[in-house]
Amino acid sequence: QVHLLNSGGGSVQDGGSLKLTCVDVGLIYTPKCVAWFRQAPGKEREGVAAIRTADGHTKYVASMSDRFTISQDSSKNTVILQMVNLKPEDTARYTCAAGSTLYNDDYCIASPNFYDTWGQGTQVTVSS
Repeated sequence: QVHLLNSGGGSVQDGGSLKLTCVDVGLIYTPKCVAWFRQAPGKEREGVAAIRTADGHTKYVASMSDRFTISQDSSKNTVILQMVNLKPEDTARYTCAAGSTLYNDDYCIASPNFYDTWGQGTQVTVSS
């Protein structure tokens, strides 16, 4: 059963943009945090950004904030990852996740251990 629906991936040229969406389609709780992760072939999963759903506070993994923006549309139970100036090294499968654990009981971070519900992912391919 799908609880988080990911979409928006695709193939773009170097420098292109994409907007990924993560829609809550069946969570039985309201998550405190939603985050985006990505995993390239042969590489470990890495965090991109997280958002605290109560107030939209965001936290980015270093080097991600200059081109990636995480936001939410609470009315649509949707978290968005806007990506601009994409580079070939951004090629990966992007997945959102939801959880209810705050780091230091304060803010959300994009670390997998804090999340228990995962979307199916969406592929992003950037060609040079």
